[in-house]
Amino acid sequence: MLDWLRRDPSKAPTLDLGGRALPIVVRRLDRARRMTMRLASDGSEVRISIPRWGRTADALAFAEARREWLASQLAAVPAAAQVRPGASLSFRGARLQLRHEPGSRRKPTISGETLLAGGAEASLEPRIRRWLQAEALALLAEDLAHYCRLAGREPPRIALSNARRRWGSCAANGSIRINWRLIMAPDMVRRSVVAHEVAHLLHFDHSPAFHACLAGLFEGDVTQANDWLRREGRGLYRLFG
Repeated sequence: MLDWLRRDPSKAPTLDLGGRALPIVVRRLDRARRMTMRLASDGSEVRISIPRWGRTADALAFAEARREWLASQLAAVPAAAQVRPGASLSFRGARLQLRHEPGSRRKPTISGETLLAGGAEASLEPRIRRWLQAEALALLAEDLAHYCRLAGREPPRIALSNARRRWGSCAANGSIRINWRLIMAPDMVRRSVVAHEVAHLLHFDHSPAFHACLAGLFEGDVTQANDWLRREGRGLYRLFG
């Protein structure tokens, strides 16, 4: 049941799913026209967006009514996995098997379907993560420069994010942040997110003009890329939690 009738006002309400108390985060948005709900990519909380005039009680009742759907979403969250020798990880949509040879170079290198890394096994996970982030930043900078050329804009500052709520963002000052985990996704998925944020440099909304701009910038199928993220995006959080 919802634990909000007697809750401490300073704490988030929770929904009990199979003995696990999930926090419910309610956000009021000026642009929201209806209530929407989703589970965080790592299954850590339920997120509900409501119009500015919406009632928190209605949002909590909505979560209670969708209990079975939330339970199915929670069951679909991939189990966390460890980065250790023999582990499988994705790089630009391809599966690589991690091979550890202590005497080899500490910096990971790709050979066929193998990711080879040397050094101490205890430091494998942070080193693989740093390598992936460096690869992500380099590719994202290339993507950004490409789409900015098409848009007739100078490339703004780009930074990596590890956001749980969004894959990319464009601030009012033009700076762009992209989730580094997209380096594990197919190229067309990563590039679609960058193209999306570049389109926001010209249209800071999701108007028809924005979507027309995005369609003109991105060389692939935006719907297909978005479908991949909806279907597979949670899996990008299986490692490096």
